[in-house]
Amino acid sequence: MPGAPTGFFTEISASALAQPGVATGTMMGFPCLRVSGAFFASCDPRSGDLIVKLPRERVEQLIASGAGGPFAPAGRTFREWVVIGDRDADRWAELIDEARVFVSGQ
Repeated sequence: MPGAPTGFFTEISASALAQPGVATGTMMGFPCLRVSGAFFASCDPRSGDLIVKLPRERVEQLIASGAGGPFAPAGRTFREWVVIGDRDADRWAELIDEARVFVSGQ
């Protein structure tokens, strides 16, 4: 849906969806991407922010640098997930691909 908070995520996700085993789905009611059934990227439908699954150390690095924030729905922090608020298409594409590779064990 054009103009929806998730529109940017949908646009950027197109290249990830071209990768083998990648499909769309929902996670906690959020639109997401899965690879071989495992969630690796999502988008907060309220804010439009990107949410990606990465190694814990990488998440800590992104948070410490100010590039990301903790993903803590209902107050519980998910240590392998980070929220990215900026709308940089190249950065999002890189992080989505990094998350896909991490989750798929490549």
